[in-house]
Amino acid sequence: MFSTGAIRTVCTLLCCPSSRCNTLAPRLQEILVWSGFDDSAEGFKEQGNAFYSQKDYSEAFNYYTRAIDASPRTASYYGNRAATLMMLRRFREALEDSQQAVRLDDCFMKGHLREGKCHLLLGNAMAASRSFQKVLELEPANREAQQENKTAETLLEFERMADFGFEKRDFRKVVFCMDRALAVASACHRFKILKAECLALLGRYPEAQSVASDILRMDSTNADALYVRGLCLYYEDCIDKAVQFFVQALRMAPDHEKARLACRNAKALKAKKDEGNQAFKNNNYDAAYQLYTEALTIDPNNIKTNAKLYCNRATAGAKLKKLNEAIDDCTNAIKLDDTYIKAYLRRAQCYMNTEQYEEAVRDYEKVYQTEKTSDHKHLLKTAQLELKKSKRKDYYKVLGIGKNATEDEIKKAYRKRALMHHPDRHSAATPEVQKEEEKKFKEVGEAFTVLSDPKKKVRYDNGHDLDDDGCCDGRDFDANNIFRAFFGGHGGGYSFDSSPGVFFFSSFDILNLIETRYY
Repeated sequence: MFSTGAIRTVCTLLCCPSSRCNTLAPRLQEILVWSGFDDSAEGFKEQGNAFYSQKDYSEAFNYYTRAIDASPRTASYYGNRAATLMMLRRFREALEDSQQAVRLDDCFMKGHLREGKCHLLLGNAMAASRSFQKVLELEPANREAQQENKTAETLLEFERMADFGFEKRDFRKVVFCMDRALAVASACHRFKILKAECLALLGRYPEAQSVASDILRMDSTNADALYVRGLCLYYEDCIDKAVQFFVQALRMAPDHEKARLACRNAKALKAKKDEGNQAFKNNNYDAAYQLYTEALTIDPNNIKTNAKLYCNRATAGAKLKKLNEAIDDCTNAIKLDDTYIKAYLRRAQCYMNTEQYEEAVRDYEKVYQTEKTSDHKHLLKTAQLELKKSKRKDYYKVLGIGKNATEDEIKKAYRKRALMHHPDRHSAATPEVQKEEEKKFKEVGEAFTVLSDPKKKVRYDNGHDLDDDGCCDGRDFDANNIFRAFFGGHGGGYSFDSSPGVFFFSSFDILNLIETRYY
């Protein structure tokens, strides 16, 4: 292959009027024909150079192309067009031109350098390094090649770190490495896809979708980008749309294993979730609970869908009276998605049902701060009232009855508890036991005083303070008076008339008589 300078010399000789030159002319013309040289090619190249210097790369590209058409075996023309294509960010085409240039002239240093840069921008660090090594063979002191070769080594190291991070499911590390790699290999779709996939796995769906969409705008048939786009939809619980993208990716690349697996998981997850929902609608809560459990094993990475599955299982669990398990399921749902209002509401209701009012208030406050609706305000107020009520004595528990107990049930409960805790029954016990039983005896009296009075009972049930009534503040309250009034006793002892004289019995004897009478 002849250099441009040699060809120019040939052209000069062809124009020389001497007889010696005229004798050489036919042979020189044969050489030019063999080399593919056209005397107009240099003119096109010069015009291309002028446009390139003016940064009009599109026009420069056109003239370099005309130069190549006129002289297709001139390496420098391909090299110039490669430089122009790089400025137009058409790196794959630039790579092809650079490779053609060095095929035509293996000693064309700029061609090797541009080939290496194209490889680097497209993310092929090993190929880039080979090109830069070739430049250094031709010119060992070439500083640009030395620096670019170091950059290629750095890029290769980021690739290795990213591969290791992905294997260990350290997706944040992979994103970090890919950001650094893309700073060098800005045109590498492979790096962009890996970054987008990891962003999706980290739940950063908008960022992942943006990367995938950018690639699809340039190449609508890119199977990897289609897969990532589907993955984002899948993890956002848009399963039907996700399946469409997975199918499209498999149509473009039938051997795309990740798309195949994701498509299978998406279909299985949707089917199992739908089965569970149908079982719940049919009031088959055991079956629904089991189906939701099975669905949760399909794909641990699908955060949003799994959050819904946990909440659904909690709903089924609450129906089955598995309240503690339901609370745990709601907590798991919230861990996966801390904005999931339905999970907070479900957990708060379970807390209410298990009388964990402080926790219920906390959840309802979270809900109301997020969505200030009248319903949520009412739920919060109800929980706050129950919390207030829970911090005072629970007179229903004191008497051992339910909150819907009748008047007769309240009296019967008082009779039983009052006799059980009466101080005289425990006169032989230790001082500590006597003190504890006296306290319980008083509480039983307080409970009966409130619950046996319809007005006080209503106020108590509604959470109002009863201290204003003076009935339970301990100042004028005497449990013994309540006991005597209920059982009809007189004074400190109980009398029993029996002719011909009057006999007196101790309180302990009377307690035994009362128990015999009422039990």
